[in-house]
Amino acid sequence: METGALTNHFDVAEVVLATFVLFFIALVIYLQRESNREGFPLLDQNGNAMRSTGLTGIPAVKTFVLPRGEMAYAPRAEAPEVLGAAASAGFPGAPLDPLGNKLTSGLGPAAFARRADVPDRQFFGGAPRIVPLRADAAMSLDPESIEPRGLPVLGADRVVAGTVHDVWVDRSETIVRYLEVALAPGFGGRNVLVPSTMADIQAAGVLVESILAAQFADVPGTKVVNEVTLLEEDQISAYFGGGTLYATTARSEPLL
Repeated sequence: METGALTNHFDVAEVVLATFVLFFIALVIYLQRESNREGFPLLDQNGNAMRSTGLTGIPAVKTFVLPRGEMAYAPRAEAPEVLGAAASAGFPGAPLDPLGNKLTSGLGPAAFARRADVPDRQFFGGAPRIVPLRADAAMSLDPESIEPRGLPVLGADRVVAGTVHDVWVDRSETIVRYLEVALAPGFGGRNVLVPSTMADIQAAGVLVESILAAQFADVPGTKVVNEVTLLEEDQISAYFGGGTLYATTARSEPLL
C-alpha cells in the first residue's frame, strides 16, 4: 500500500456526495432567506406575522445601488396595502369582491404593481423616455400611417368621448405608447392617456373597446405635464385592462 495515499483512507465518492448535500442544503436555506427579502406576503389576512426570523427567516437589510445613484433597501418597512375589496366569505383565501369603481380597485384584470412614482428614463442622458410629440421635435409619425391627431375617440358603446390631442412616443424604442385624448366637457373635459395597444386606429376614428365612453372620465391622470411615471403607467394600463371584465355587467357574468 502506498504511504500517504488519500484514497486508501477515504472514499472520494462519499466525500464528494456529502459535500454536494451540504452545499445543496446551504443553497436552499440561502434561497429561502432571499425569497423573504421582498415579493412574498409577511402578514396574513388578519395582520399576523407569517414568517419567523430564524435560520430561514427574514434576512438582514441589503442596500441596492440603482443606475442613477438612488439607493433601495430590502427588506424595508412598508405600510400594509389597503385593498378596495371585501372577502366574499369568512374563510382564508376567499375570493375578494371589489368595492366602488372596479376599474380602479387594483384587483383582477385591473391589478397593477406599486412601481416607483418617477418617469422611466433613457439610459444615456437620463431624459424621460416616454414623451408627447410636442415635447420632442426630433420625433415624428410615419407619413404613410394614419394620422390619429384630431380623430374622434369612441368607447365600446360607440359614443364619442373626445378627440386625439397628441401622441406619446417611446424615445428608446421609437414606437407609439399612448394616445393623449382630450375628453369632451360631458366626460370630464381633461386630457387622459390611452395605451396604443388598447386603441384601434382607423381613418374614421379611434375605437377603444375595453371601456365605455362615460368611463373615460375616471382614467388615472398624470401629475406632471408631458411626463408619465412608472406607477402612473401601470395604473392607466390596469384601468383599461380592467375594463375588459368590469366595464359592463355582461362581461363579468358567466356565459352559461
